[in-house]
Parts: sequence; structure tokens; C-alpha cells
Amino acid sequence: MGSPAVAGLEAWHRVVRNMSEDALDEILDADVVFQSPVVHTPQEGRAITKLYLMAAFNVLPGQGKEEPSQPQTGRPESQFRYVREVVGDHDAVLEFMTEVDGITVNGVDMIKWNDEGKIIDFKVMIRPLKAIQKVHAQMGAMLLGMKKGG
Repeated sequence: MGSPAVAGLEAWHRVVRNMSEDALDEILDADVVFQSPVVHTPQEGRAITKLYLMAAFNVLPGQGKEEPSQPQTGRPESQFRYVREVVGDHDAVLEFMTEVDGITVNGVDMIKWNDEGKIIDFKVMIRPLKAIQKVHAQMGAMLLGMKKGG
């Protein structure tokens, strides 16, 4: 088996493709820390991290079952894709691109795994400012709806 990051990254890509809340339970450490570009304090624990990631899956729709090597088709807002990956032993930085309401969103997911292959730290950074503002507004609405529904 490769490093925790290599194995963890494979699991992460499966979660992103399938947008699975149950799969998040499998890959997130109980004490994971999530750092969002739309909240100024780190969020601690699996439950709150799952909430933010599931909201992000809805605000920044993933590739679904479509393989990344296939041509991207359909509406621009369904074109979330990772465009670059830098992987170490326990860490990975994944650059992504997507479009939300006509605004290009460029960001990075910085992920750290423990020796057991569980995500222990997940940080998201987004640019440009207009994209942060759009994602902030949509994430706020999505989280409010999820909290009321749950």
C-alpha cells in the first residue's frame, strides 16, 4: 500500500464522484478539523465537517459518475473538476475549477491524513473575491436549509 495520502486521495475522489454522506463517515477522523473560506474559525469534528462538505457538494456540484478524462458536457455549473494535484506522504493540495452562476471559481482543497488513512485536516481556499462572495451566499443558504431539515 502507498502512503496515507495516496490511498486517502483515491477514497476522496470516490466520495466526490458519488457525493456520499456515508462514505464521508468512513474517511473522516472523528476529530477532523475543517477550515472553510466562508467561516473565520476552524470547525472541529466529523459531524460539522460532513455538514460543510455536503453543502459544498451541492453548491459546487461534482463530476458525478462522469470520469474526469471524458469531455465535460452540460451546464457550466456541473463542471467541478480537479485540475492539479500535489501529493506528499500525508498531505495533498488539490486545485479545482468550477463555475457558479456564471462566475469562475478557482480554489484549493488542502487535505491531511493520519497513519490510518483518515482525514484529520481539511482546508478550502477560493479565489477571486467575487467567487468567494457567491460561494459564501450559497453556502449560507444551503447550510441553513440543511440545519432546518436535519
